[in-house]
Amino acid sequence: MLPLLPLLLLAAAAVHPDGAAGQQGQLPIGVNYGANGDNLPAPADVATFIATKTTINRVKLFDANPAFLSAFASNAPAVALAVSIPNSALPSFADKSTGLDAARGWVRDNLSAHVSAGANVTLLMAGNEILGPVVDPNLMVALVPAMRRLAQALQAENLPSVRVTTPHYLGILAPTGGIPSNGSFRPELTSKVLVPMLKFLNDTGSPLMVNAYPYFSYNAATLNYAVFRPNAGVWDPANKLNYTSMFDAQMDAIYTAMKKLGFGGVQIAVGEAGWPTKAEAGQVGVGPEEARDFNAGMIRVCSGGKGTPLMPGRTFETYVFSLFDEDLKPGPVAERNFGIFNTDFTPKYDLGLLRQGASASPNPSPNPSPKPSPNPSPNPSPSGGGKWCVAKAGANASDLQNNINYACGYVDCKPIQSGGACFDPNNVQSHASYVMNSYYQANGLHDYDCDFKGTGVVVSSDPSKLRELQICLMTGRSKSRQFEGSRGTSLESTSSSSRLGPRQRRGEADTAGLAPHTSCILMSDTHALHALNLIHLPYY
Repeated sequence: MLPLLPLLLLAAAAVHPDGAAGQQGQLPIGVNYGANGDNLPAPADVATFIATKTTINRVKLFDANPAFLSAFASNAPAVALAVSIPNSALPSFADKSTGLDAARGWVRDNLSAHVSAGANVTLLMAGNEILGPVVDPNLMVALVPAMRRLAQALQAENLPSVRVTTPHYLGILAPTGGIPSNGSFRPELTSKVLVPMLKFLNDTGSPLMVNAYPYFSYNAATLNYAVFRPNAGVWDPANKLNYTSMFDAQMDAIYTAMKKLGFGGVQIAVGEAGWPTKAEAGQVGVGPEEARDFNAGMIRVCSGGKGTPLMPGRTFETYVFSLFDEDLKPGPVAERNFGIFNTDFTPKYDLGLLRQGASASPNPSPNPSPKPSPNPSPNPSPSGGGKWCVAKAGANASDLQNNINYACGYVDCKPIQSGGACFDPNNVQSHASYVMNSYYQANGLHDYDCDFKGTGVVVSSDPSKLRELQICLMTGRSKSRQFEGSRGTSLESTSSSSRLGPRQRRGEADTAGLAPHTSCILMSDTHALHALNLIHLPYY
């Protein structure tokens, strides 16, 4: 447990009752604009609303959807756009001989005409969370070379003002013990990926983009710390600073890690951060009040000139997740309820983002979202109890074995080895369920940690007691944790958007499962990933 300062420090973290605007006036901010819904307004209406009714000055798109780009070109040319490239495209850009031509072709096909028509594209994102939670070695080695080719392509296609970056989840940090001054990048990523990437970002004036989600790290004890409410804080003994905000601590850990490598001058951008207004029945700490308090506090930090303890006075290019709820998104209830506006453009809660005198919508919803109560939710016991992760029925055996190979790098797999307490039932479905659940439990019972590329499912009935499943699920814990307890005061947190791939945090690897005759001794390249030895980077 980290030491707490006396309660007299609580006032320093107080949230202004009027939301993001507070006494600083209306603040600009960016938003993520996803399309996974069947009730979303037309893109032209969205662009017009943002440009004429709100203080939102940046929009992040999860692809290069031509309908969205055309809508902003015609109706909101002053709104800056961040456009995403799919992960799968990066290897073609990284190739030494053909990569530049491929990158130029993508820019011509997806950006040039829209920019000529008025779209204010300022940022191009090379994939999403390539360096984790799940690492594809081909994408990892292609990432920085692809970013370089894209920057060259933008210059060659007369779009020199468009910067190139890539969003990261906070698991690129090594475990910090909850102390921002301990911030450092995972050693297996540092020299071969992050140092050349930071050099590229420094040379091109582009930001390091992180997806920061205190939502995925809070529990009952840390809710106030996570949503910018008064709390005693977390003391950093090295820099003699008290942190009353988990978000500040996350940002300063990233800054510290960059500074240790000599890149403290690289700007930090927040690609995604938000808080849902609805989650599973009984989950505490989720509602309009918490969403308002978190997003308002984050906007003050990022756009209001407040900065963080180690970066006072700084502003950060930031994109709130998200503009609207997306009712077609898979996964837990929260995934569909991160929106800050209803689809009739009325605010779900007041963040002070509507321009002075602007009405939200000419046709207000007949059933607008209720205004948040002035009293915050209480802090009962944390959610997540009574949840298990198991392999989906009918999942491919090869995919399940890959899950075993992956998870055994981070949890203790001895119980499913011959003679172990969970060796029986001796089948891949049961063994995969054991290690998938161990990983899920060890990382804080987050539903995204049970995705495993669509082969896992969260259940609320103990599967070890269900006759039809016959699964042994004694609780496993990873040997090295990113957390101070389950969803505790961790700095590391992950994203929750229109994302690419499962969200799985990493701790330090337990390589016991790589020994001969154990369940993870399958393929040498898998062993290398478990041992966190990156393969040769052929594109440099």
